[in-house]
Amino acid sequence: MHDIRFIRENPAAFDAALSRRGAEPMSSTVLALDEARRALIHAAETATAEQNKASKEVGAAKGRGDEAEFERLRALVAEKKADIARMTEEAKQKDDELNTLLLTIPNMLYDDVPDGADENDNVEINRWGTPRGFDFTPVEHFDIAGVQTGMDFAAGTKLSGSRFVVLSGAVARIHRALAQFMLDYHVDVHGLTEAITPVMVKEEMMYGTGQLPKFGEDSYQTTNGWWLIPTAEVTLTNLVNGDIVDESTLPRRYAAHTQCFRSEAGSAGRDTSGMLRQHQFEKVEMVTIITPDQSEAEHTRMTRQAEAILEALDLPYRTVKLCSGDMGAGMKRTHDLEVWLPGQDKYREISSVSTAGDYQARRMNARYKPADGGKPQFVHTLNGSGLAVGRTLIAVLENGQNADGSVTLPAVLHPYLKGKTTLTPAGDLA
Repeated sequence: MHDIRFIRENPAAFDAALSRRGAEPMSSTVLALDEARRALIHAAETATAEQNKASKEVGAAKGRGDEAEFERLRALVAEKKADIARMTEEAKQKDDELNTLLLTIPNMLYDDVPDGADENDNVEINRWGTPRGFDFTPVEHFDIAGVQTGMDFAAGTKLSGSRFVVLSGAVARIHRALAQFMLDYHVDVHGLTEAITPVMVKEEMMYGTGQLPKFGEDSYQTTNGWWLIPTAEVTLTNLVNGDIVDESTLPRRYAAHTQCFRSEAGSAGRDTSGMLRQHQFEKVEMVTIITPDQSEAEHTRMTRQAEAILEALDLPYRTVKLCSGDMGAGMKRTHDLEVWLPGQDKYREISSVSTAGDYQARRMNARYKPADGGKPQFVHTLNGSGLAVGRTLIAVLENGQNADGSVTLPAVLHPYLKGKTTLTPAGDLA
């Protein structure tokens, strides 16, 4: 959500910022609503003063026996009371219209975000690892012999429909090991606080992080009004919803492993084979609540935290800075991590690490009390995948595959697998 005072004082700059996203200028529409709201508030305040003055004079007119003046003033008081009620209601309606409009306007990008139309204009800022050379043609994860017995798409479809899968046996255990490894690494090495949060939230929480009102079609709502979270960003960030926290308690750095749910609206026909794009999946999410002066350094830190997981798993990846045309609406800057998938012979997204500035905090009214005693300020919020567990499983399987259909597993997973190092062609751990 945007600061209305900034728009009043910088309408041209605001419109220029929106144009970078390909959005239409909005300052005139916003300011017209704002001016109408403020005019109604001023008129109601003026009418209230006139009502108060007339109310005081009613008694005096009655006391001196001036019935005509008494009746005039009494009628004036009643008229002003009705005017005040009408203008107050109209001002509230304008305020609601303004807030609804502001909730739909995307965040302003940082200056260093490259301009561009789509993912083809993203800018690579880091690359790690060398894709493995194979002496056979590598296949996608679902075609690896050792995987096929433990990754059942037909069962998922029978139970729930397309874009669902049932994992079992060794494949399910590797998936669980990956999630445990990620959480342990983030807690023990990166110092994040582990959290277990609900996967169903109130509607206002979806508004707080920007999933609503504009992107409701991307998520699922229950019949009694709860929303299934598309990511633990929703729950972790909203932990400070409506709060004023002490600066001494910041930064707050969280990690949570949750089920996530997405409708994948608009992705029809894309990634229909395999586990890459599912309606239900697991993710380890990182969220930081921080003061504005530390926000920039934190984005770099969180990007490195996600990269460190891939490096520990020995998975080649590249990091790209998203261009203006490929950015999420609520973010000021995003770094995507793309892992190498030899079965597809390309890099594919496995993490997005983003900074929202105070955009989400304004929606949530989340503030902190400065240590120097100044007035409360809005916090900054950042989030990132650390990592998407299913996509990491895909990367581990494809990069570790062997000609006989077995998979050599990363060394960091061995302790989580009771010392087992390999997924055999028969689908067992050995």
